[in-house]
Amino acid sequence: MNLEEYFARIGYKGSTEKQDLETLTSIFQHHIRAVPFENLSIHCGEKITLELEQVYHKIVRRKRGGWCMENNQLLSWVLKGLGYDTSFLGAYVFNPHQNAYATLMTHLVVKVVIGGKAYIVDAGFGVSYQMWQPMELVSGKDQPQAPGVFRFTEINGVWYLEKMRRKQYIPNQSFSNSDLLEKKECRKVYMFSLEPRTVEDFRFQCTYLQTSPDSLFTKKSICALQTTDGFRALIGWTLTETTYNYKENMDLVEFVTLEDEEVEKTLKEKFNITLERKLVPINVKGSYTI
Repeated sequence: MNLEEYFARIGYKGSTEKQDLETLTSIFQHHIRAVPFENLSIHCGEKITLELEQVYHKIVRRKRGGWCMENNQLLSWVLKGLGYDTSFLGAYVFNPHQNAYATLMTHLVVKVVIGGKAYIVDAGFGVSYQMWQPMELVSGKDQPQAPGVFRFTEINGVWYLEKMRRKQYIPNQSFSNSDLLEKKECRKVYMFSLEPRTVEDFRFQCTYLQTSPDSLFTKKSICALQTTDGFRALIGWTLTETTYNYKENMDLVEFVTLEDEEVEKTLKEKFNITLERKLVPINVKGSYTI
């Protein structure tokens, strides 16, 4: 495992001399535009592990992506290696279909402190809720980014992340009522405390999420990648390409349904992913919006 190989994987050629916000932001943006948020291992007979060496091998050498426990653990290792002050936090994800936060802490995020200021760095959420810049950990402050306006709110030591999106233009009207499409303009994303966590705190969740029939990740095969002007996502057989601020405060959301034989080709062409085993796509309705 070495930093140069990781930087080659994400295409980062900038400086690493300063442990400042500018360097952090640039590395972060290269990561989310090169490394997909994906759970394809579950649907092609592979086991997802929390062992850092195996995460490194999967993402850096096999040029795959991963979910939060993989992406954010790898990113934290990189930042620590550069001298940043980092720690893990655990979050409870909001389920829009149940209108409630999960009771299981399933989401791993990274806190980075620079010059006495704390930032949340999360390279493992995907789709339109993927932040594009580290977010300052302050309550009640709108933090506009290309994907929309993010905001933290702190109540009695619990922090809540929400996102306000733009209006959406959907050319293919047959998808205008898709359960994948987020209907609310303001959406709760997750909640967390500032209690430091370790990777060990996520061992049960890592197994549960890839084996339980109640898990979102066993119900949907997901691959999402941020682009320079939006993101693309393949959920089951549905390919979505979103362009942020396509025209006056409106996002363009394009849907297409793929045939079985198009899935692997699309993964290669749109996400730069080549799987070693056969993928069995799945998309059970409900519990996930883009």
